[in-house]
Amino acid sequence: MILSAQIKEGQSGRPWLVFLHGFSGDRREWQPIGASFCEHPQMYIDLPGHGGSSGIHVNGFEDTALLIRQTLAHYGVREFFLIGYSLGGRIAMFTACKGLVGLKGLIVEGGHPGLQDQEAKEQRRLSDQAWAKRFRSEPLPKVFTDWYQQPVFSTLTQKERSALIALRSRNNGETLAAMLESTSLSAQPDLRQELKNRTFAFHYLCGEKDAKFRALAKELCSDVRVIENAGHNAHRENPEAVAEALADILRS
Repeated sequence: MILSAQIKEGQSGRPWLVFLHGFSGDRREWQPIGASFCEHPQMYIDLPGHGGSSGIHVNGFEDTALLIRQTLAHYGVREFFLIGYSLGGRIAMFTACKGLVGLKGLIVEGGHPGLQDQEAKEQRRLSDQAWAKRFRSEPLPKVFTDWYQQPVFSTLTQKERSALIALRSRNNGETLAAMLESTSLSAQPDLRQELKNRTFAFHYLCGEKDAKFRALAKELCSDVRVIENAGHNAHRENPEAVAEALADILRS
């Protein structure tokens, strides 16, 4: 089995750019950024429960990582940068740490390495279960209206928040709920030690207004790119700056 993906051709010999979206996004999320890198072949993956992969169910991070490996192999992707935002960033870190042949670099935007405290894990498990129940039983515009009131999204303007609510409400609530439960932060192993011992290049992007993830980034990575005038969803709030940061990483 492979995940649904969109391929864009590039110049022969250039490494691929493989993009993973965040929760409730899809393959289109990163494409405005990818448009600046036409010379690179690109792959935009729909994660399980999302977009063209909405019918695919996984039981956790191992299942998801296996599907990503199988998808890369199916399309003959041999040398690549893996780029992920939020949920996609967490999945990218997990998959990279478990081994990815051909990985030239890991680029994460706003991705959590994993909780370290059992009480925090239990609190997150209960929170994600409550959200999953709402995704299954309530109209999505109502659920996302509350979703985007969470502290991590506090820097969004009302216009930005309304646009995201309308966009994300096109999803399937049942499949979102299943993916939220399967890849809850509470079920993710703490990747700090594996990231410390990594053998691949690691770069981290975060919005200057995203205080929580700026602090995490400093803990995790020596190459942190702070994106001005942006919060948690930096590539949506300041796409030009994110594209510039990616270009600099690729040049280096």
